[in-house]
Amino acid sequence: MGVALRVIPCLDVDGGRVVKGVNFRDLRDAGDPVELAARYDQMGADEITFLDVSASASGRETIIDVVRRSADQIFVPLTVGGGVRSVEDVDRLLRAGADKVSVNTAAIADPDLIARIADRFGNQVLVLSVDARRCQDGIDTPSGYQVTTHGGRRGVELDAVDWARRGEDLGAGEILLNSMDADGTTDGFDLEMLRDVRRAVDVPLIASGGAGTPQHFVQAAETGADAVLAASVFHFGALTIRQVKDALAAAGFEVRA
Repeated sequence: MGVALRVIPCLDVDGGRVVKGVNFRDLRDAGDPVELAARYDQMGADEITFLDVSASASGRETIIDVVRRSADQIFVPLTVGGGVRSVEDVDRLLRAGADKVSVNTAAIADPDLIARIADRFGNQVLVLSVDARRCQDGIDTPSGYQVTTHGGRRGVELDAVDWARRGEDLGAGEILLNSMDADGTTDGFDLEMLRDVRRAVDVPLIASGGAGTPQHFVQAAETGADAVLAASVFHFGALTIRQVKDALAAAGFEVRA
C-alpha cells in the first residue's frame, strides 16, 4: 500500500479573517479561520494550512491566537506560515498547536534559517513555501521561473526550481509550490512548473494555485504532486473535499477515507 495523496484546504488569513482573491489581489472575505478549520476537519481534510498573507509585508506577528484556538478544535495536522522569521517564531507556533511551519520570505533573505529550524525541530516540521511565477520585469532564470516574496508582491532574481532544490538540501521536509500566475484563477495548476520542480526534489511536493475542477487535482497528482492544496474552490462552495477525493480515487490514487 502506498502513501495516500493528501487534500489540503488553505486558509489565507488577513487581519484575523480568511480572504481570497486572484493573484493575491481583490481579496474577498471568506469567513472566520477557526470556524472554517473546524468545518474542513469534519469534511475530511487531511491537513489544514494557515497562511498569514500580509504578515511578511506588514511586519505583524504570526497569528498565534488563531492557531491556538484552531488547534483546540481540529484533529488533523495544522501547518502555519506567514511572518516566520526565526527559530523562536517556529517554537511559539509549535507550542501554540501547529504541527508544521512554513517559511518563505525570511528563508530567502537568510537561507541558513532552513537549516537552523531543521536542526532544532527536525525536517518533518518544516515546509518551504515557494511562491513562483514565470519570469518578468527583465529577470531571466535558467528554468524560466522566478521566486516572489511578501505574498507575491515582490519578484526576486532567484530561480524557483533551484531554490526548491536548495531548500531540500538545507533541510526542508516538504515543498509547497504555489503558482502566483495561476493563484485564484481556477484555470488549473501550473503543471509545467510542477513537473520541473518534481524532477528537482525528492521530498513531498504540495501543488498550489489554480485549482478549479476535480480533474485539475487529478492532473496535479499525475504530474507528481504528493498533496494538493486549494482555497477559493472550497471556501466558496464550488467543490467539496469529498468530490476531490472521489475524483482522485477514480483515477487510481490512494486517498484517506
